[in-house]
Amino acid sequence: MDKFGQPLPIGAPTRVALGQHPLHPMVVTFPIAFFIAALGTDAAFWYSGDVFWSRCSLWLLGGGTAIGVIAAVTGTVELLTVARIRHRAAGWSHFVAAVMLLSIESINWALRLPDPAGAVLPLGIYLSLLGASLVGLAGWLGGNLVFRDQVGIHDEDSDDAF
Repeated sequence: MDKFGQPLPIGAPTRVALGQHPLHPMVVTFPIAFFIAALGTDAAFWYSGDVFWSRCSLWLLGGGTAIGVIAAVTGTVELLTVARIRHRAAGWSHFVAAVMLLSIESINWALRLPDPAGAVLPLGIYLSLLGASLVGLAGWLGGNLVFRDQVGIHDEDSDDAF
């Protein structure tokens, strides 16, 4: 609903795309996978005590953070340049959840830089668990934008589509 109580139109174009394929949903798959895997490698370190797993977590968190910044830029450009996304509460909620996720995982990664094995327990694994929870929340909100609100779906008949 808009500020006057009227339903928002379904669908919204994309501004950051290759052809007509939005970049944001393509890029976010990497941080999602890396952050979830970091929780798994933290658990493997906790179980085995093998420092290999703590180094894996460090690299997964660093890679997820780096690619997450790219995903954040593409998502922010979409949010700020497409009015139909800006006017949806789910768009802003997704943005806030994603910023919280990237902040938590960046801190998680930075804490591990000096001593990857020493930072896993207990704080690192808690941050990884919080990050995995935020991945679920941000992903659910982003999925609503795409599947329910049709954000980024190309429509040949739309005058907003490329």
